[in-house]
Amino acid sequence: MTIAIVGAGLGGLALARVLHVHGIDSVVYERETSRDARGQGGMLDIHSGQRALREAGLIDRFHAIARGEGQDMRLLEPDGTLLLQEDTPDDAPLDRPEVDRADLRDLLLDSLPEGVVRWGHAYLSAPYDLLVGADGAQSRVRALLTDARPTHIGQNIVEVGIPDIDRTHPDLAAMVGRGNYWVLGDGLSLAAQRNGDGRVRIGLSFYRTDEDWFATCGIPFHDPAAARARLIDLLPGWDSRFTSLIAACDDQVVPRAITSLPVGLTWPSTPGVTLLGDAAHLMPPVGQGANMALLDGALLGLALAAHPDDMPTAVEEYEREMFARSGAAARMSADLHELLTSPDAARKMLAFFQPG
Repeated sequence: MTIAIVGAGLGGLALARVLHVHGIDSVVYERETSRDARGQGGMLDIHSGQRALREAGLIDRFHAIARGEGQDMRLLEPDGTLLLQEDTPDDAPLDRPEVDRADLRDLLLDSLPEGVVRWGHAYLSAPYDLLVGADGAQSRVRALLTDARPTHIGQNIVEVGIPDIDRTHPDLAAMVGRGNYWVLGDGLSLAAQRNGDGRVRIGLSFYRTDEDWFATCGIPFHDPAAARARLIDLLPGWDSRFTSLIAACDDQVVPRAITSLPVGLTWPSTPGVTLLGDAAHLMPPVGQGANMALLDGALLGLALAAHPDDMPTAVEEYEREMFARSGAAARMSADLHELLTSPDAARKMLAFFQPG
């Protein structure tokens, strides 16, 4: 069988790796010119996706780059009240370790034979037996299967960060800790996360906002210092420790409008084409997307290996399982997003983490 994968993200690479493990060739088309063409984002919380890495024969190498201390969490209210602090023992199992997205992508890339990934190539058309759209939120392959498109979910994020925080701001480093640091307010949240390179990545989320909010919010993205000052103005009444985090950030100020696909999206199984990852089930960013993409890639690879002479059956088997699994994850993600938009988000999140 001949297989073309569009997109060298985590899901597409997981598929290529599992196929390679089972002796099946594939080609990955990636529009970016190299693996280093752009930044790959921050840390990922890998839990269910570890199954994919086991199927890919990479779990030991994953554990070598994963950060167990990234499982630490602190949850606070805007007035500084600490609601929850979880510190991970050094000997704790790696149930939900954090890993730098770029490191995980490099692990997958390095596990593939030379030439599998065609950098700087957009898939146009070729006589492949199977075309797999692993091309993300704005997937072009998706249009072959469904008219569904991502829509704005009322959340806009401004990403900022502090480089080398242990050296430049040791007091703030101690406050944030080793893992995830969440401050949840009414329609606002601050999420700070320690990255593997020593940078603390901070996302300020503004909920109940529309897709034109960046044009009307008054944040001058062309002027980083003024943008930081405006972001602080948008946090009235917040404890000075939190605004100090924003004041200490460097000049990278990145706006991100958040979109998702309809929960439970499906399509009729179609010979010769399928989707995985965000192309198939883009959902709110609450810790499920990367795990679902890894599982999609691995499980599609296993289905193809199990039915080497019956690709339609393999694809239909994969899609049936993927629709059920990703649909449940999308519903959970939507519910969690709804919780984050509520007026008493911090207390509700505390109850989520400590049920009963």
